[in-house]
Amino acid sequence: MSVAAENQTSIKGGEFLIKETSASQIFIPEEFNEEQRMIADTCRDFLSKEVWPRLDEIDQAKSPALISELMDKAGELGLLGTAVPEEFGGFGMNFNTSMLVAEATGAGNSFSVALSAHTGIGTLPILYYGDDSQKTKYLPKLATGEWKAAYCLTEPDSGSDANSGKTKARLSGDGTHYVIDGQKMWITNGGFADVFIVFAKIEENGQTDKNLTAFIIEKSFGGITMNEPEHKMGIKGSDTRQLFFNDCRVPVENMLSERGNGFKIAVNILNIGRIKLAAAALGGAKRVASQAIQYANERKQFGTAIANFGAIKHKLAEMAVQMFATESAAYRVGQNIDDLIQAFKEKGMNDAEAKLKALEEFAIECAIMKVHGSEVLDFVVDEGVQVYGGMGFSADAPMDRAYRDSRINRIFEGTNEINRLLVVDMLLKRAMKGQLDLMGPATAVGKEILSIPDFSSDEEETLFAAEKKVIKNLKKAALMIAGAAVQKFMMKLSEEQEIIMNLADMVIEIYVAESVLLRVEKRIELQGADANALTKDIALIYLNRAVEKVNNAGRAAITSFAESDELRVMLMGLKRFTKVEPANLKDARRRIADELIARNDYVF
Repeated sequence: MSVAAENQTSIKGGEFLIKETSASQIFIPEEFNEEQRMIADTCRDFLSKEVWPRLDEIDQAKSPALISELMDKAGELGLLGTAVPEEFGGFGMNFNTSMLVAEATGAGNSFSVALSAHTGIGTLPILYYGDDSQKTKYLPKLATGEWKAAYCLTEPDSGSDANSGKTKARLSGDGTHYVIDGQKMWITNGGFADVFIVFAKIEENGQTDKNLTAFIIEKSFGGITMNEPEHKMGIKGSDTRQLFFNDCRVPVENMLSERGNGFKIAVNILNIGRIKLAAAALGGAKRVASQAIQYANERKQFGTAIANFGAIKHKLAEMAVQMFATESAAYRVGQNIDDLIQAFKEKGMNDAEAKLKALEEFAIECAIMKVHGSEVLDFVVDEGVQVYGGMGFSADAPMDRAYRDSRINRIFEGTNEINRLLVVDMLLKRAMKGQLDLMGPATAVGKEILSIPDFSSDEEETLFAAEKKVIKNLKKAALMIAGAAVQKFMMKLSEEQEIIMNLADMVIEIYVAESVLLRVEKRIELQGADANALTKDIALIYLNRAVEKVNNAGRAAITSFAESDELRVMLMGLKRFTKVEPANLKDARRRIADELIARNDYVF
């Protein structure tokens, strides 16, 4: 059975928590073909020639003209149409290739934000929800960059609670137009966009719809004014503004999808944004890590390069471990989405519906990756500043911009707190609907912790057998605590956000640690053990860190609600399920760092 066929029949979103995945079922970045790698190289060359030499100019620009000009050049290379079907002037790349493009362009600082806003939340609502006439009119111009796009959802009193927006739409007396009135804020590309995806609630006969409706609005329609660009902590070159719609007349045929379907559009488009953000964050992190490695080789103290000091080696190695982990998990999800898209299309779904359904299926993993990718980027840039030392605090060195620009990613596409809550909420809702059998395994784990541990081992001596058992036990720990929390709080669990976020941290670490292990296993199968000694080190370091994090998060959750005998039993179970064989992680990190230092670059 092919990898794609195996995935189609056996993998569902969130199922990783209750089902073992084999290395043959996942995609790893090493499997990208030559054409895909050439596309990524084109993206990196564009940043190197057009963006990086002008970063100061971009940040200091007083108008959006420079970013708009760079978008035009990106459009000439086809970088704006990677996900747009060929029939509409794009390249029609699959999802994982578009992820690779997001990673390769992710190191472009403010420019990357403008690019991703245009190609993602600006273009995809039309691609996935537009009718034939809307796609024909807008997609070719968006794919080339002739028209630029922006996405208008957030309002002064409507952020995480997106459906509470107050922008109104009312049908004109002759029934030909909707008249839009309202205010939107934090609109990326707002100053130069030609097309806006705008969310509003329709008013009719004195009644206002409960749910948002989406509209495609052209700047030429009129009735649109805007403030000056916002002054921001980072991504200063990204044109971010408040927009005001005053008697903006929108033809009725520019309603996107159906009336009241706006919130669903927003949620599904955010799923895409979340996983793409993880890829872009990875691209940014790789550039920062390479700069830190090169600086560590150049900077001399006490008569030697600081790269020779153990404390610096520790930092460089940890950067590599965390980035390798994000990369492993991100492309695992991307291929799962691609495989499911193909399976849906083979069942007769059209392309847009298949993509939406697949992304919805893996919404849990998209939220996981958004959190992990953005926090790894923050970790890497923080350590990058530290490696640079005093120069890291200088605005003349590259870490200054990287540090400031990274911070927004934990807020973009739903804050990391919201995404953590979503991970657990979606898992539990799928369990209640019978889509995932979480309670069965959770009940089994509850019985297991009351039994005498089985210390015998009849497991096959296979690659990573012991490590896979660790992963299996980590899943038991999460199921044990989730099951007990559900029983304790029932429908009021949503009010216990601290416990939910503890659970989310456990689930995130389990998914990523398993992804790293499976990637290295597959690499060894493809390339041999000798070529993967260092990636094996990476997998073991990450697994040990994941065990520690799961234990800490699990203990915080248990002590938040369990008492007396239940408390003691659950802590005993957590201890049983978070054991890992001790290893010399210091030497493993030094081996990884030595390779980075010798190659003077991030090489994994």
